[in-house]
Order: sequence, then C-alpha cells, then structure tokens
Amino acid sequence: MQELTIEEQQKFMRAALKEAGKAGAIGEVPIGAVIVHDGEIIGRGFNLREHAQDAIMHAEIMAIQEANRRLKSWRLEDCQMFVTLEPCPMCAGAIINSRIPQLYFGARDPKAGVVGSLYNLLTDERFNHQVEVHERILAKEAGEILQQFFRKIRAQQKARKKAAKAQQTKDA
Repeated sequence: MQELTIEEQQKFMRAALKEAGKAGAIGEVPIGAVIVHDGEIIGRGFNLREHAQDAIMHAEIMAIQEANRRLKSWRLEDCQMFVTLEPCPMCAGAIINSRIPQLYFGARDPKAGVVGSLYNLLTDERFNHQVEVHERILAKEAGEILQQFFRKIRAQQKARKKAAKAQQTKDA
C-alpha cells in the first residue's frame, strides 16, 4: 500500500473533522472518522451514542459499517481510516477485525485511547492483524474541537446550577 502524502493525509483528516463537527452540532462528543479506498472516501461516521442511546455508535464503527456496505465485504484490506481522536478499545478491535491496514488519527486520548496512550492494541503482534499507525495528523485542530465542546458543556452545567440555586433562593 502506497504511503499517503502529507497533503492527502490532511485532506482526509479535514473530512473527518467535518464529520466531528456534525456530531458537535447536535450535542454529541465531536469525533469523526472517514475510510478511504483508492483515494476516495467510502465510509463516514460521527458519534451518535447519545442520540441513538447505543453504546457502539462511535464514529469509527459507523464509518466501518458504511465502508463494508460500499465494498460489499467485511474486509477493508486496501483502506485507510482517519479519525479525529485516538480510538478506544472497542473501535481498535473493530479496526483489527475489519483488517484496515493503516490508521491516521489526530489527538491522543489519555483516558480511553489504546493506540499508544493506555495500550497499543493495533500493533500488538499477538493479534492476527496489525495496523500501521500515523498519529497527530492535524492534532491541534482535532484537540481544539473537543476542548471547545467540553468548555461549552461545562459552561452550560454551571449556568444550570446557578439558575437552580437562584430558583431555590426565590422559592425560600
């Protein structure tokens, strides 16, 4: 499999960031993913866990499912995945099981990432498939979209607490 140029890597990561923006716009944690085959995006996904109330509705899973449908195969052997945040254990397992040979990700996830932060599942030779990992692709942008989202959530929570306290004072 041919190595992608920096320009191609950034182009596809921007597409993943666009998917992350879709998640953020509806109040989901803004994580996005795309899968590329022969230079074309064949799978897209963004987090929908809260809206679907489904624990597996992660960006990577959704992108894998769409790519499987497009290629009419569970094997994604000639593909690259781009995801804005280092994958969790579930998503890393899905990447291994779908035989994706290359992963490109943006920001690290020190709390749940298993592509170098907590573990290194994708390169573990005990599995029947290993994945070539390229990290920190547009990491600043990927990290900022998450920071802005959580800053907004914290501000909303603070405002709700303040309003509840004011209501209690008014009722007393």
